[in-house]
Amino acid sequence: MGAYILRRLLLMVPTVFGIMAISFVITQFAPGGPVEQALANISGQNSAMTERISGSEGGDFTAQPGQRGGSGYRGSQGLSPELVERIEKQFGFDKPPLERFGMMLWNYLRFDFGDSYYRDVSVIDLILEKMPVSISLGLWMTLIAYGISIPLGIKKAISDGSRFDIWTSTVVIIGYAIPGFLIAIMLIIVFAGGSFWSLFPLRGLTSTGFDSFPWWRQVLDYFWHLTLPIIAMGLGAFATTTLLTKNSFIDEIGKQYVTTARAKGLTENQVLYRHVFRNAMMLIIASFPGAFVGAFFGGSLLIETIFSLDGLGLLGFVSVANRDYPVVFATLYIFSLLGLVIALISDLAYMWVDPRLDFESREV
Repeated sequence: MGAYILRRLLLMVPTVFGIMAISFVITQFAPGGPVEQALANISGQNSAMTERISGSEGGDFTAQPGQRGGSGYRGSQGLSPELVERIEKQFGFDKPPLERFGMMLWNYLRFDFGDSYYRDVSVIDLILEKMPVSISLGLWMTLIAYGISIPLGIKKAISDGSRFDIWTSTVVIIGYAIPGFLIAIMLIIVFAGGSFWSLFPLRGLTSTGFDSFPWWRQVLDYFWHLTLPIIAMGLGAFATTTLLTKNSFIDEIGKQYVTTARAKGLTENQVLYRHVFRNAMMLIIASFPGAFVGAFFGGSLLIETIFSLDGLGLLGFVSVANRDYPVVFATLYIFSLLGLVIALISDLAYMWVDPRLDFESREV
């Protein structure tokens, strides 16, 4: 077991390196980088940006009429070469790409992510500020979806072909087919002050004056704000996990060892929960890391936007659009590590479900 864990940990190094290297190369060829955006803002007479850059170290770099920048950047025409160099230095683009990539990796190994290009705050503080929203959405959605889907999937497998199985399958398939953002809009119209009732809030995770509430009211207020976003996000995962659980159990119930266990006089509950459950849950556990990471980050963008929740999904989208590379690479690095660690935890959970697994002889 120890050797397997060590191999997996060592494998994370080249995996993360490859992810960061590919992403870094792509950004080098992406048009409209931070330097070009700064030049475009200055050319558009954005006084705030001009003062921030020109006054950062003193000196007047305002372009004179007819003056042309000497760089190859689009938008540098009419700007002094000194100003272009100042902008490159401010964003760190005065160094060769390989040197910048090496410095980024060295800093990231020490979890030093630098500062955002466009916000006066460090990247790690910015991520920590947005983290509660994404943790709340991803964690509760995953726990609730699995907590309901697994028992429901087992019940559907036991009563395969019954009325209960047919109508629940219809409901979960319809829920899966409807996009999450459309469900979110429908929930707002019906329950959040749209055309019918105003039962749930539409913005943020907490109400005004949350800190002054007693603890029990804080808990109720927190879940009151989460109800509609979790429902909108969870229906797709709810359907997927339910049908996956049902099919896994049906596959195991039809195997020979189940017939043998019944012939020995074991009750249906003993057969189901002593033998079938352990084997059928292997596939469910394998799907957990992807479901959690997807809900934690990628799947929450539209929901965060619709419900005015300022989390990591919205932060990542805005950062990519604004070419805020420190935020983009930091979130990519953190979530790559998080995904790999959760995948390792998932493999270790296999052994808890089925101790017969031999990790020492398994190839990574």
